[in-house]
Amino acid sequence: MAIEWSPKISTGIDWQDRQHKELFHRINSLLDAMTVGLGKEEVQRLFSFLDEYIVIHFDAEEQAMHKYDYPDMLSHLEEHTHFIDDVATLKEEAREDSVTTTHIIKVQSRVVDWLMNHICTVDKKLGKFIKDPQKV
Repeated sequence: MAIEWSPKISTGIDWQDRQHKELFHRINSLLDAMTVGLGKEEVQRLFSFLDEYIVIHFDAEEQAMHKYDYPDMLSHLEEHTHFIDDVATLKEEAREDSVTTTHIIKVQSRVVDWLMNHICTVDKKLGKFIKDPQKV
């Protein structure tokens, strides 16, 4: 079952939404691969993508928070740190034993849950602040 991008998820910040949509695309690739028995290969590609994505996306958000003097920057950055730690743990688990279907589902679930919760709350709040700091 694919995860769908919708305007309700949009933060209203073009660069941020583009990056989020790319992450949706990658997660959907994992879901598609799982349905045809290729999840083990795709989960490794997702980890490679996340290594790069985390650096680029989180850095862009951090720069925006500094630029606009975002008052909730520390709590937002803490969420990023927790996600980085979670991904590192999932990657380590994938190295320790062979990647199982259960592990693939765990990766997919954690990334999707974090993505939806983070975008729909924390990133939307940041987007609203960037667009109009007086309304937050």
